[in-house]
Amino acid sequence: MVTTVQQARLMRIAAMSSVAVAIVLVVVKAIAWWFSGSVSLLAGLTDSLLDSLASLINLIAITIALRPADHDHRFGHGKAEALAGLAQALFITISAVFVSWEGIKRLIDPVPLENTHWGIVVMLFSLVVTIGLVSFQRYVIKKTGSTAITADSLHYKSDILLNISILCALGLSLYGWQRSDGLFGALIGLYILWSAITVGKEAIEILMDKELPEDVTEQMLTVARSVPEVINVHDLKTRKSGTQWFIQLHVELPAMMSLDEAHQQCLIVRKVLQERWPAADVIIHADPR
Repeated sequence: MVTTVQQARLMRIAAMSSVAVAIVLVVVKAIAWWFSGSVSLLAGLTDSLLDSLASLINLIAITIALRPADHDHRFGHGKAEALAGLAQALFITISAVFVSWEGIKRLIDPVPLENTHWGIVVMLFSLVVTIGLVSFQRYVIKKTGSTAITADSLHYKSDILLNISILCALGLSLYGWQRSDGLFGALIGLYILWSAITVGKEAIEILMDKELPEDVTEQMLTVARSVPEVINVHDLKTRKSGTQWFIQLHVELPAMMSLDEAHQQCLIVRKVLQERWPAADVIIHADPR
């Protein structure tokens, strides 16, 4: 089981890796676009520029989100991750509009590409590096459940498709299909836009304190009811903030139970819930039955 300290370390490494990869891809794609003039490569370059800015904001947001709760933020700073997700959605949208517009212009007025082979080499390199980053991010998400890393990973997953599409456009241009460059650029822009909507939707749901998935809350009720003295459980409320889960519930206990005994039963319920979901902050109210 991953501890809170290990989760924080993994999230920081993932965020810094994302920034480093984005900067490397900006440099190599800028060189390839300069020599080829491909609008698909320009799309990739633009996306990587926004990636680097979004990943930098992501790193700052994660640094803030990992701060412990303080006097002014009793529930911690986890929602900084969701704010970073919204910022990423904005950057992805800008990228999508620009890429689609350039693709449509090149589709209408195709331009022969130069030094296509260099572009193909660069995109193969970009594809390998991006797949490596996404694989590491998937591992971090599995261990931490981080909203910011999830949003960042979704963006880089779209980059994998982006890189494959650019490779197809460059390959087809070698055989005289000049309009393929503009066509793929426009299609890539639409896919990037869909990614922005997905990222933004998830971030808004967290900021609006959406309940945890129904299958998870049903498991929570079952676990709480498994405590021997608990008669029933009701009024379960859940939400997520960063990697932290917040759970509130009422447990029904025998009316003749002393205050001390009722308190001990509530501690047991909290313990079994936190054993199952270590990142949960649990508040329990005891009701007499």
